[in-house]
Amino acid sequence: MWQKIFSSYFTFTKKERTGTIALLVLILLFTLLPFLYPLFIKAKPANTADFKKEIAALKIKQQDTANQYVRKNFDEDNYQNYYQPSEKNYNKTIKGELFYFDPNTVTVADWQRLGVREKTIATIQNYLSKGGHFYKPEDIGKIWGLHPDEIERLTPFIQIAAKENNYPQKTYEAKTYDKPKYAPSVVDVNSADTSAFIALPGIGSKLAHRIINFREKLGGFYKAEQVAETFGLPDSTFQKIKSRLSISITAIKQLNINMASVDEMKSHPYLRYNLANAIVQYRTQHGNFASVADIKKIMLVTEEVFNKVVPYLSTQ
Repeated sequence: MWQKIFSSYFTFTKKERTGTIALLVLILLFTLLPFLYPLFIKAKPANTADFKKEIAALKIKQQDTANQYVRKNFDEDNYQNYYQPSEKNYNKTIKGELFYFDPNTVTVADWQRLGVREKTIATIQNYLSKGGHFYKPEDIGKIWGLHPDEIERLTPFIQIAAKENNYPQKTYEAKTYDKPKYAPSVVDVNSADTSAFIALPGIGSKLAHRIINFREKLGGFYKAEQVAETFGLPDSTFQKIKSRLSISITAIKQLNINMASVDEMKSHPYLRYNLANAIVQYRTQHGNFASVADIKKIMLVTEEVFNKVVPYLSTQ
């Protein structure tokens, strides 16, 4: 069975064998062809002269293209265009006389004496005529047409004079200004309204109303320091405004201790209920007070309390 299968796949006819052999010969021929080619075909010797001519023509064409680009982008009015000399120009001998000169004022004849070419001189004159100026010797190196060896030769002999200021000098009259003297406003504590108190540093509308209410309950201030007793007024704020407070000698509203009731007296900030009631009780027991000093006989009235309240009391 296996012999039959092998014979069916690997047995060739005469025609198939001939085709197979021909295919193998062609494969071998194409494999050896690259190695056999130099034996049958000889390469022609290269023409060296023609090759050199083509290279030279190519270099000339590239140089012409570069020159066209330079001419296209050159602005002769701009002195910052740099000159790129060829190798031929470096070997050219520069003839000219050397002397000290100012490139801003030197004449055309002097440039010629220095050995500068006419075209380069024209570029320099054009630059100066349009307001250009050389500020330091190195500026000459930016002129179109000057070769590096020329720049090196001329730079040590450049002496640039300081540029004069032709603008007219303005004279200004010295003026003195008197600083206005600020005089802080002074507030009369017995007649000032809320706006006057608000003008003081650290006093707002709320504190201004409290000062006035305190003044009305007292019956007026007999000294400016009483403002410090206003409820809610910080001592630091009072120290700031103390020097700006004044007091006018006005009539202080007084209470008649022989006639006033407890309710009338207790509304006063310096009396309150305990002291007001003690004064009325003493008056009921001993009769009217002959003088305000008689209230010292009441135990609650100390010397400090008496001195504080006495301006607001009377016996008539």
